Amino acid sequence: MEQKLFELLDQGYDEMVEIRRYLHQYPELSFEEEETPAYIADYHRRLGHEVHTGVGGRGVTARLEGAQPGPVIALRADFDALPIQEETGLPFASKRDGVMHACGHDGHTAEMLVLAKALNQLQNELSGSIVFIHQHAEELAPGGAQAMIEDGCLDGVDAVFGTHLWATVPYGVMQYKDGPMMAAADSFEINIIGQGGHGATPHLTKDAIVIGSQLVTTIQQLVSRRIDPQDSAVVSVGSFEAANAFNVIADQARLVGTVRTFNDDVRDTIEEELNRMTKGVCDSAGAEADFRYFRGYPTVVNHTREAEFLASCAAEVPGVTETEYMKPQMTGEDFAYYLHHVKGSYFFTGAANPEWETPYPHHHPKFDIDERAMLIAAKILGKAVLDYKSA
Repeated sequence: MEQKLFELLDQGYDEMVEIRRYLHQYPELSFEEEETPAYIADYHRRLGHEVHTGVGGRGVTARLEGAQPGPVIALRADFDALPIQEETGLPFASKRDGVMHACGHDGHTAEMLVLAKALNQLQNELSGSIVFIHQHAEELAPGGAQAMIEDGCLDGVDAVFGTHLWATVPYGVMQYKDGPMMAAADSFEINIIGQGGHGATPHLTKDAIVIGSQLVTTIQQLVSRRIDPQDSAVVSVGSFEAANAFNVIADQARLVGTVRTFNDDVRDTIEEELNRMTKGVCDSAGAEADFRYFRGYPTVVNHTREAEFLASCAAEVPGVTETEYMKPQMTGEDFAYYLHHVKGSYFFTGAANPEWETPYPHHHPKFDIDERAMLIAAKILGKAVLDYKSA
């Protein structure tokens, strides 16, 4: 049956590319998806699957029942895009200004739909059931995963698997890891309230820009001097806003940043230390501060048995040249929530074309994927469905 599945996927590759390129032209932002979930639901309905829309808001689930008893396996693909102006120059570039599939979710959706079609043709030989989870809003916390789970998308599921097409990993390479794979992704906002004034009389002000600059510098010591060197953490200030005329000293400044951790204790420590540092720097300058910390996605923690199982599946998939045990990534993913509820694993499918001189990273306006990676991803997930046995 495995060979039949691979042959069906090979036959469906052109359709996979066609779907990906169509979706790429019509991207939709997180929590604003309308056309994409409708397209997905219609595709599954035409296959005769049991379809549910509006799951957790804008998510879609579809179910395929095999003819034989067996485990219930969930496969997840996300479908939202990013607020980025595309600069690829591709003939199928985004037709929507300021919105782009710059993370590969169009490819995730395409590979899942064609895999669903191939598995549907093997329904009479399948053991168990497959739940296809098409998730909205992965790119923007609180994300769509948690809401879809609360709406029942994992009810009765024995294991869940998913992959991300990874544009900086060479085509043909499958990366896997047991335990922590991707970091918890939090954010913070600091509003500094000083006292503005004329640029010629700084002694009569409490300069929010100077205070903010000192705070940015102080924050750089947080990880190096407050966190155990054996623990991983990242604290980055991504935005510093304090716009004024050239001769005006700012009365307010706003800092926005992100925190990435793998350990909950480290996560707590960084939140506490950021608050303390903010208060200390502002107090010393006689200014006030409003500090806010937002908990984002938790750490993606793969189950050991399922991670190793996926690696063994990938090793037998045509086109996979290497299965690589990867280092943890500081990027975040709300696939983490699924793994809190059922066994499963997430993995990366290399999608960098070997002929590209420099692959553009995710969330870049020139981001692209080697579309052949979609076929490899579909085959790994399909083989996982066929071979998985509940513990």
